[in-house]
Amino acid sequence: MTTDSPPSVPDPARFRALMARWATGVSVVTARDADGDAGLTVNAFLSVSLAPPSVLVSLSADADTVPVVERSGHFGLSVLAADQQEVSERFARTLPRAEKFVGLALHRGPAGSPLLDGALAALECRVARRIAAFDHVLVVGEVGYLEFGPDRPPLLFFRSGYGTADGAGTIRLPPSRA
Repeated sequence: MTTDSPPSVPDPARFRALMARWATGVSVVTARDADGDAGLTVNAFLSVSLAPPSVLVSLSADADTVPVVERSGHFGLSVLAADQQEVSERFARTLPRAEKFVGLALHRGPAGSPLLDGALAALECRVARRIAAFDHVLVVGEVGYLEFGPDRPPLLFFRSGYGTADGAGTIRLPPSRA
């Protein structure tokens, strides 16, 4: 009889360094409740299904946006363009909810979620499922509204820094920190 030993738990810093090698796009998840707008930067966003159209976002469980998404039952998602790095950084910081939106051009989806002007694309979703996953919450949303913004290069995240793609075969990535 053989017994399999449980896998060792990787060091969190080492795991983070490994995940930094996964290039992603950058988006902002937003929601609105009776107390106003909330939002945060995410790079964990994926399409789940075409029928019905649905997406999944991974949100830090302690983010102030999570209870707003849960109370409202909706969220918006804006896919950022290369020139929106400052927007990404603003929504990644720990700031009071309202402060993140000061001076920012936005419009509303049909359910009231803030959608960022100038984004490559935006959608608004009804929360279909919420799944607690360790220190994050996975939120599956059924897409109820979508729009296309200007066709411009995307904002990318790689090696814990920002990069861009010009749409014509050139990708600029942050330098290696190793």
